[in-house]
Amino acid sequence: MTKIENETQYDWAVARVEELLPLVNDETPETDNNYIELVLLSNLVADYSEEHYAVGDPSLVDVIKLRMYEMGLTQAATAKLIGVSPSRICDYLSGKCEPTIKVAREISRKLNIDPAIVLGV
Repeated sequence: MTKIENETQYDWAVARVEELLPLVNDETPETDNNYIELVLLSNLVADYSEEHYAVGDPSLVDVIKLRMYEMGLTQAATAKLIGVSPSRICDYLSGKCEPTIKVAREISRKLNIDPAIVLGV
């Protein structure tokens, strides 16, 4: 099978997928031409998107900043919540150091962040 080579092809494929979506539903047989075209184009679009528009995994710093924003916390309030000094939070957010396992556990619990993100796995 071929692949999408450029933005023009990608834009066309995305537009065609959008045209096909209303024509295919759970009842559409897998032998239907619209179904086949939709599956093939969707796979090509997904492959191109993954290669050219991959977002990547979030960093712990990004997730902590997002959670602080969502919870309306300042650096000082975050420090108090997880039991570290405000300067230590600043170090974490600037990437100067990483939290200890004990602090990582508190970050995970108190900020409701997936432990895998906190541990970087």
